[in-house]
Amino acid sequence: QVQLVESGGGLVQPGGSLRLSCVASKNISNIPRMGWYRQAPGEERDLVALITNTGTTTYADSVKGRFTISRDNAKNTVYLQMSSQKPEDTAVYYCDARGRTYGYWGQGTQVIVSS
Repeated sequence: QVQLVESGGGLVQPGGSLRLSCVASKNISNIPRMGWYRQAPGEERDLVALITNTGTTTYADSVKGRFTISRDNAKNTVYLQMSSQKPEDTAVYYCDARGRTYGYWGQGTQVIVSS
């Protein structure tokens, strides 16, 4: 089992930046895929970005060019650097760790983009 703890959320003004962190309870170098998802009130949980254990990244169209996902295997941590933020980025952001036979979620961290 893998515990995931997100942090770094908060209130940011439009155009601002935040960096989210997801710390895993085990070595992430063997976890095939880690990602960030978000869920706005009344909406479904949607993919934001993924990163594989070989470093391949995937982004939702809505965040391409603004968000960057990265992983530091030595720290068992995945990051989501968010820039040029928009009010529509407001959501609870969840970290995900996934293999062929398992999947784990963190508890989420709230991001509010508002002036």
